[in-house]
Amino acid sequence: MALSPQWLDELRSRVTLSSVIMRTTKLQKAGHEWKACCPFHDEKSPSFTVNDQKAFYHCFGCQAHGDVISWMTDQRGMSFMDAVKELAAEAGMEVPAADPQSAARAEQRAGLHDVMQSAQDYFVRNLQGNDGSGARDYLKGRGFDQHTIERFGFGYAPPDRQAMKAALSEFEEPMLIEGGLRIAVDAKEPYDRFRSRLMLPIQDARGRVIAFGGRILETNTKAPKYLNSPDTPLFDKGRNLYNLHRAGPASRKTNRVVVVEGYMDVIALAAAGIEDAVAPMGTALTETQIEMLWRMVETPVLCFDGDAAGQRAAMRAVERALPMLRPSHSLRIVRLPTGLDPDDLLQQKGRKAMDEVLEGAATLLDTLWTFERDAQPLTTPEDKAGLKARLLSHTDAIQDSDIRSLYRRELLERFSAFAYPPREQKPWVKREWKPGGFKQATPTLSPDAAARLKRSSSGGSRDILANAVVAGLARHPDQILRHADQLERFAASDNRVGPVIDSLIEAAEVLEPGDTSPILIPDGISQAPDETRFSFLREGTDPKAACDDLAEAVSLLVERPALEAALAAATARFETDPEGAFTEQQRLLKRKLEFEQRLGQMVSERAAKAAQSDSDRQTAQTDSHDDIETD
Repeated sequence: MALSPQWLDELRSRVTLSSVIMRTTKLQKAGHEWKACCPFHDEKSPSFTVNDQKAFYHCFGCQAHGDVISWMTDQRGMSFMDAVKELAAEAGMEVPAADPQSAARAEQRAGLHDVMQSAQDYFVRNLQGNDGSGARDYLKGRGFDQHTIERFGFGYAPPDRQAMKAALSEFEEPMLIEGGLRIAVDAKEPYDRFRSRLMLPIQDARGRVIAFGGRILETNTKAPKYLNSPDTPLFDKGRNLYNLHRAGPASRKTNRVVVVEGYMDVIALAAAGIEDAVAPMGTALTETQIEMLWRMVETPVLCFDGDAAGQRAAMRAVERALPMLRPSHSLRIVRLPTGLDPDDLLQQKGRKAMDEVLEGAATLLDTLWTFERDAQPLTTPEDKAGLKARLLSHTDAIQDSDIRSLYRRELLERFSAFAYPPREQKPWVKREWKPGGFKQATPTLSPDAAARLKRSSSGGSRDILANAVVAGLARHPDQILRHADQLERFAASDNRVGPVIDSLIEAAEVLEPGDTSPILIPDGISQAPDETRFSFLREGTDPKAACDDLAEAVSLLVERPALEAALAAATARFETDPEGAFTEQQRLLKRKLEFEQRLGQMVSERAAKAAQSDSDRQTAQTDSHDDIETD
């Protein structure tokens, strides 16, 4: 089978060489390259290097040298076609079929580079001619000098629908259509895709023209402002980056690559002396493009516009990158002032301001936290629980287990500090003298706090668990401070029972150390009903068992509102993300069922033990009575 050089070049460009070699050989990062002990001969110090930018490996010891295809054939012993098929499957490419028609198409694609270069020459001539005056005026208004215009290959496409066909008459019509230069619709005569537009060539990593982008110059038109070539045998917009062939060498000097939204931003940065910038072409940053960036540097900088659309584009890139994160590889994100793009910032404040913005780029984690925290108001416990659910959903997407754990820990710590800020310190408690030394003053509650506690402990609360916990803490005050952190978090999220919990903590802080007697509360405040089956409310329960059950009840009380709020947030997402929302809802429903089972088991187990205890006492009393009668 004859595979065209262009097709093989495309295959090599779509596969990261180091990622293939890493499957069988341990590589270590060394600047812009990788190094290892050579897999082709025995050696003690590494002389084998892998260069992803140049897409080859080389050993300075045995002189082994090759690309990703030769690695598969020489190191893994595969045949050429088997290697090509395996790599093509990985790259999402179809191997051309071995037939005369496929061979003819491959030959035709080989000539597309000539077609595209001829089109570029045609556009440049138009810009310099009489028809290009409007385009030249636009470039002058943007502040682009002649050097920048020539360097980036600006051109002009006239308004005539058939001008391209006449100018490139040496090429057949099907080649112009296949190159995306002309459009064929049904049985109508084909016409030029680009008309009345300022033109820019899009080049591959080797600097060859593979597509075009055009900006409309007419006003009062419904045509799109920017228009790119469609996907062609030479151009896949999700697998190419604008200006990559210029930014690559510059990036090796700066150890940085800047990603902006469009090619005009790239050119504005280059005109200001910032040469290491690239841009996607009308689409969100793809996984393939992220891998291309990581071949250049480990932490590319995203610098999208400061408006809402720009920030959403940045977050889409973050979400794409999360599953791909690996040690040392991430993204940094610049947040430009609202309403400004890189060109605006350069024109208003100059190069120094842009350098400062790029130097201050935030980490991916910082960006994720800030975006989700500010995405919507966080005025209720449900809002805050929704924030936590969104953060955890992002961390779940990370495939690397170490990075996933570290992100989860860091984001949860930030969430806790945000949702549960430190409580205000209580004032110093006055001590009074009593026989035996200084004692703390008798605990008292404010009338309002006493009323809240009375309503809860007397059964005013509709929640058996909350009512039982309040009564249990009143019966075992030495446990209040033990669970203070959990109780404070719950109090902050519950407007009904929260004030009662605050009152209990207020009373506990003035109790004598080690005091295990019930809290001294105003007259008229009763404990939980006698029929409650929680062990920590029953007389005669072993103190340790009572405290253990009370700790379990506190844990359940704190967990429930967060679980219910997260479930509500997942349900609310059905309109925007039905598949993700359903999956999250099912997971939370399973957790809620487990929660209810834990609560039911705790109550039923203690109830059974209590019933058994009552039965034992009755048996003992009957035996004692029988003994008396026998006597």
